[in-house]
Amino acid sequence: MASDRKSVPNDLSAFWMPFTANRQFKKAPRMFVAADGMYYTTADGRKVLDGTAGLWCCNAGHNRPRITEAVQKQVAELDYAPAFQMGHPKAFELANALRDMAPEPFEHVFYTNSGSESVETALKIAIAYHRARGEGSRTRLIGRERGYHGVNFGGISVGGIVNNRRHFGTLLTGVDHLPHTHLPEKNAFTRGQPEHGAELADELEDIVALHGAETIAAVIVEPMAGSTGVLLPPKGYLERLREITKRHGILLIFDEVITGFGRLGSSFAAEHFNVMPDMITCAKGLTNGVIPMGAVLTTNAIHDAFMQGPEHMIELFHGYTYSGNPVASAAGLATLETYREEGLFENAAALAPYWEDALHSLRGLPHVIDIRNMGLIGAIELEPIEGASTKRAFQAFLDAYEKDLLIRTTGDIIALSPPLMISKGEIDELFGKLSEVLKNLE
Repeated sequence: MASDRKSVPNDLSAFWMPFTANRQFKKAPRMFVAADGMYYTTADGRKVLDGTAGLWCCNAGHNRPRITEAVQKQVAELDYAPAFQMGHPKAFELANALRDMAPEPFEHVFYTNSGSESVETALKIAIAYHRARGEGSRTRLIGRERGYHGVNFGGISVGGIVNNRRHFGTLLTGVDHLPHTHLPEKNAFTRGQPEHGAELADELEDIVALHGAETIAAVIVEPMAGSTGVLLPPKGYLERLREITKRHGILLIFDEVITGFGRLGSSFAAEHFNVMPDMITCAKGLTNGVIPMGAVLTTNAIHDAFMQGPEHMIELFHGYTYSGNPVASAAGLATLETYREEGLFENAAALAPYWEDALHSLRGLPHVIDIRNMGLIGAIELEPIEGASTKRAFQAFLDAYEKDLLIRTTGDIIALSPPLMISKGEIDELFGKLSEVLKNLE
């Protein structure tokens, strides 16, 4: 067994790691060398329970045979085909499958390579859509405080996570932000949607009054904000946001890079909340994290606004070299088939109450100041160490890894989002280990 393991590289300096404390990591590297089902294997042979589905993306678990075989077959058959003025069958097959999976208003798919690119694409489509309809003054974009929409310039401009923005200067102009929905003084230890905070959506009316509806192209929000620490939409909040945007002719974009593909027990959060935006961005679970791929789902109304003029002319001057890549398309088709054949969305919905009870059993442990959940997502907010914010949660991350558990931290919040194939026994294992970590935190 030991001879089959890959050793840790003897030089770690070349790789500048993303969203990582590089110096700390390279002094004591944490290396995964294999994965299967619910577990990673470390370089020293330990099995680590995946409590985060990789980075919110491996919704079907790891090393799934159907996906692996589809990728292997595709790369030997057609490795690459240009998406500009050319096509290949699987890109169209996957678009059809996504349309069939999505709620009824969504009929068209534009491919990207990541969640960040999906956001950039949706924002550009929104501005171009209004221009195509003769409302070129609609260029302003509205995001939300503590929102995460990837790391490209559009995404961090409409995003509202401070550290993601402060290092990069002015960013895009013509952007405003709604307040976030986190009200711990009213909604602490909520199970599911909080009772308080729907009125926060009305802040959009003030932004409209300030700038004029005729200047605003789109509002983009995560239906449930994930990367900032699992902030749940208060009851009635998304409905109010939809009503206000529709009344003022403003497009509503749901960033479902995290919530898409079963995380809340349904295909998309739009379906879960029964609130239909004008566009949905997705990525991550689209290919189970195996091959980079993202997409923007649009309605007929948006798509058809571009289908004007001479038929030989390009309708939208936007796209990527790898849009609808053949290998990614094969991975996407196999991933959607795996979800369907194994009933993974249904498993997530069925286990959500058990998950909720296990998560909230941590209430009362040292330094735990809030717990919140929805679907197979959970967050444990920890009391910060005075003068050393994020340190306590990062220590929990390190301690959990030593106990063979992978968790994710953001600020002083532990975020959990396991593969949808998880069982009750693995839920017990996850929270048993996490309980021991929290009991021993300083």
